[in-house]
Order: sequence, then C-alpha cells, then structure tokens
Amino acid sequence: MVGRPCTLRDGFGRIRSRELRGLGSTCTTLSIEKGRTVPKPPLPEAVAEFLARPNYATISSLRADGHPVSVPTWYLYENGRILVNMDEGRKRLEYLRNDPRVSLSAMDPDDWITHVSIQGRVVEFVDDPSLTDIDRIANHYTGQPYHMRERKRVSAWIEIDHWHAWGRLRNA
Repeated sequence: MVGRPCTLRDGFGRIRSRELRGLGSTCTTLSIEKGRTVPKPPLPEAVAEFLARPNYATISSLRADGHPVSVPTWYLYENGRILVNMDEGRKRLEYLRNDPRVSLSAMDPDDWITHVSIQGRVVEFVDDPSLTDIDRIANHYTGQPYHMRERKRVSAWIEIDHWHAWGRLRNA
C-alpha cells in the first residue's frame, strides 16, 4: 500500500505525521484537540457506571491477514475488565487467540453519540461448560438465561489499555 502525503497536526499546530496510508485520492488535514489525550485506566465513576449498563456494543478484532473485523456483541463490565463470551466455533475466537488486541465500543441505546470506546487485549480465555458466563451476560441484556444450550462457549476477559468517551461522557 502506498502512502499519500498528508499532514496530521496536534492542537499546538505541530506536524505529527507526514504520510497517511490507505485508499482514495484525497487527504484531509486532521487535528487532535489541544490538550486532550487518550486516557488510561482507572475509569472515572461515570464511565464505569455507563459500561456497567446493557449498552449496544461492537467488538473489533484482527484477522490473521491484518484486516479488522467488527461485530455486535454483548458484554459485562466487572472489576475494571470487560467480559465477552463466544460460541467455540466463532471465527472471532480464532482471531483473538491469534492476536489478543481488541477494541470495544459501547453506545447508549437512547443516544448513540454518547459512547465509550476501549482499546485493550484479551488476557484470559476460560471455557464456559456450564454456560455460567453467557447466562450472566444474557440476563444482563434480556433478563433471562441464554436460550441456545447445545453449543460450547468460551469467555474472554479484556484488560483495558486506553479508552475515550463522547457525548454526555466526553468530559468525564
């Protein structure tokens, strides 16, 4: 892939990048808001409370060839980590075992501009033979145990490296 000339300037006007890789024929000058950085844990109370709700969410992982894959997901936020659960036959599980880096965005169902996005990595895979974790997650979202009982499940614990919030949580 050939890089295109591009300028990325921070809030102080300093050039941060001279090349943008990707498709297309135009390049837009980007700005990083002055004084804003990507925060690291621990999360502020308002952000943690938001993540503890049953929000709409997408999770992104990387295929072996480096292409990103994003899919909707249910999750639980517990003790500063994110729990997701997958059918043992899901390609996403294969991708995460190959490359544990992950991004998850949780969006307020009533105001999708309010969202929290985390970047992190899977630090633990746990078989879920009794479907305990998927039942906890399903209960969180639907108030009932998970309905499909015949397939094996695997839980993945995600440790948060960075996060950002937008909408009403922007300045949390």
